[in-house]
Amino acid sequence: KSKVFLILEYINGGELFTHLRKAGRFTNVVGMYYGAEIATALNYLHSMRTVYRDLKPENLLIVGNTGHIKITDFGFAKFIENRTWTLCGTPEYLAPEIIQNKGHSFGVE
Repeated sequence: KSKVFLILEYINGGELFTHLRKAGRFTNVVGMYYGAEIATALNYLHSMRTVYRDLKPENLLIVGNTGHIKITDFGFAKFIENRTWTLCGTPEYLAPEIIQNKGHSFGVE
């Protein structure tokens, strides 16, 4: 009665962060591929009026058998109509709009 359990899909490819640290840097082709995957996912979220606000390599998982990206950890995600003023996210990855507390929208991704 006092516990909540989350059961999530197993993603066997690991975090993008781990692959980037191991490689040092990605080739242009690999970088463009992952960039396109991330942009597609964020475009979908934005079409649903959702701002993610915690984009970082640690929150991007790679599906091992296909190489596709899956976004995880929606703890800071928020449905917005226009703008929001909440200060949240991982400090190293915060957009200037969030730090300045002038209100932000989908551009913070």
